[in-house]
Formats: sequence, C-alpha cells, structure tokens
Amino acid sequence: MTKNTPEAIWDKVQKGVFIIAEAGKNFIQTKEEQTPSEYLENAKHLVDAAVQGGADAVKFQTHCVDDEVMNINFISPHFTAPGSSRYQWVRRNTEATPLEEFWKPLKQYCDEKGIIFMSTPMSRNAAKMLEEEVGVNVWKIGSGDILDFVCLDFVRNTQKPILLSSGMSTLDELRMSLKFVGENNARVAMLHCVSKYPCPPEELFLGTINLLKEEFDVPIGFSDHSLGVFADLVAVALGASVIEKHFTLSRDLYGADHKISMTPDEFASLTASISKVLENSEKKKEILESEYANAAISKKEKVLQEGEVVFRPLFRKALVFGQDVPKGAVLTEEMVYAMRPQAYIKGLPSERYEEVLGKVVSQDVRKFDPITEDVIG
Repeated sequence: MTKNTPEAIWDKVQKGVFIIAEAGKNFIQTKEEQTPSEYLENAKHLVDAAVQGGADAVKFQTHCVDDEVMNINFISPHFTAPGSSRYQWVRRNTEATPLEEFWKPLKQYCDEKGIIFMSTPMSRNAAKMLEEEVGVNVWKIGSGDILDFVCLDFVRNTQKPILLSSGMSTLDELRMSLKFVGENNARVAMLHCVSKYPCPPEELFLGTINLLKEEFDVPIGFSDHSLGVFADLVAVALGASVIEKHFTLSRDLYGADHKISMTPDEFASLTASISKVLENSEKKKEILESEYANAAISKKEKVLQEGEVVFRPLFRKALVFGQDVPKGAVLTEEMVYAMRPQAYIKGLPSERYEEVLGKVVSQDVRKFDPITEDVIG
C-alpha cells in the first residue's frame, strides 16, 4: 500500500499522527500580482520545504470565485491590507491558479517529491475540479464550510477521507455536519480549531480535544493557528491523530496567513518533536504535566469565542440560484450554489440545501438571487 492512497492516509489518521503543512495561499507573497508560472514556482518551494520538514502532506486552498463569494465589498478581520476585499482576494486566487498552468503541474510535482498533495476546496466547483481534473485522495474542509452542504454533498460521495475543522462552530453544528457527511462516508475525522489569527495559547482550549473524543466516535485532530510548537505537542500527547499547521517561507511576506505560519526550520522542529512524543512515554507524561498543558486542558468545552464570532457571518454561506431559473422549474443540484457572505446575501443558510432540492420556483429568478422561502413553493 503506497502512502498516498485514500486507504493508506486513513490508516495513518487512525493509527498514527498525520502531519499537514498548511501552505494555503502562501504562494502569494507580494502585493503585486505575479504570473501563474511564478506562483507555481513559489508553491514548489513550499513543497520542497514541506518535504524537508517531514510533513506527510502539503495542503493548499482551491478557489472558484464564481460559486464561492458574491461580488460584495467586505473585509475579513484577519486580512485588512489595502485592496484586500474578500471578493478581490478570492478572485485573485482564482485567476492566479489556472488548472493547466498551476494545479495539474503542482500535483505532479508533489507526486514526484513523494509528498501527499492536498487542497481545501472552497466551493463545490473547486471540489469538482480537484476530484475530476487534478486528483486528490483526502479532503480537508475549513471551519467556515462545515455547513456548506452543497460542497459537502459532492465531497462525501467521493468516498475519500474527510477532515473537518471545527472553528467558529458550536457543538450542535458539529453534530449536524458529522451526521450529514457520515450518511454517505464513514471515513471522517474532526479537527479541534479556534478561528483566531494568531490564537493566543490561553485561548486554544486544548481540553476540547478530550471533549470531542468523548462526543464523537471519529478520529480527533488539531488545526492550529497559534505560534510555536508546544500546543501541538500537547495535542499529540492527548491523542490527536492529525496535526495541521500553517507553513510559510517567511512571516514577512505579503498575504493573509504568513504572519501566523511556521517557517521551514520551525516546521522541521515540530515534526521531530512529535516523533519524540510518540516514541517516549516519559516525554508525553512530562508535556501533559507541564504548567501550560494543565492550563490549556482544564477547560474541556466547545467554546464559541468572541474572537471567532466576527468571522461567522462573513465566512458562512447562504443558498443562491446558480443560474437563471424560470417560474415553475423544479430545483436541481446544479441550480443551487452556496456562497459567502451569509450576512449580506439573506438567503437560506447553506445547511438547508437538501430541503430546497425538488422545490418549485414561484417566480422568474436570476443567477445569484438568494433562495428564500417566498420564491420556492
């Protein structure tokens, strides 16, 4: 069994610690736009560093702006640089990464280097491209999209392992997401996550890992937005089966995530330290008895923190029409998109996707109009 098959990846998640170098969009490194070939070279350097750092996988983020975010001028609190409206940022990412010039050669490069290629789909069309054109064997769903049932419906039906991040979510929302995904896919893991950039150690609430282990009969991991390595070592000592850490070539580069990311040397130190914890029970005991661990583990609850609340209305999605639809038409899957930002769209929330399928449209509607109770019979 090669290490990059869905079966091998799921086996590692269940029996070991699957380590992900989250490169995200960190191939964008300057305010000035570059060509896709230049972005590809930046991404390859990140792949090389992830390989040298001992990661099992290197993960990017795939955007298709036309079914992800509405053309509305709004700013995310974690990236407020001039000209960084969310729509323009996602459009830049979409245009920077064409299929033939970026995604296909990047996947091939990862294969050549012997590291698992991953990319978070930010919408259903992004997931379709990754599955049908690029090739992925494991899915990661970001915290903002665990209720995007439009995308999740496609992803769960691929039967490939799914890693769900739990930031900016309540325990009931995690139950809802796991139930939906689990109806068609048994290989699902949940990652404890706090959607704060960067997240102070005292707000990580690592005891939530124990709560999630008790609550859900799935592997539990940790998607970390803090600086340093110790939180990850505590998570591993608690039994986390996945560690995802943001990764960059330099924290001084331009972009949303560089400032919260590990450098290559730091990432290599993280993977080496994780190995020591796994191999040495005394080391694990020492970590769990530390003052930091005691404070971090003491709060065993799923907390929706004040710092996360601001992200929910911007990153959660609402249902809109994915095409012009005439009065009297019956809604089918391809007619429905889930798009950000929920706060401005005023459509039904994306988790009501299955409810709207098969409904009759009561009036002529245009592409991107919100799907509301009064336009579906």
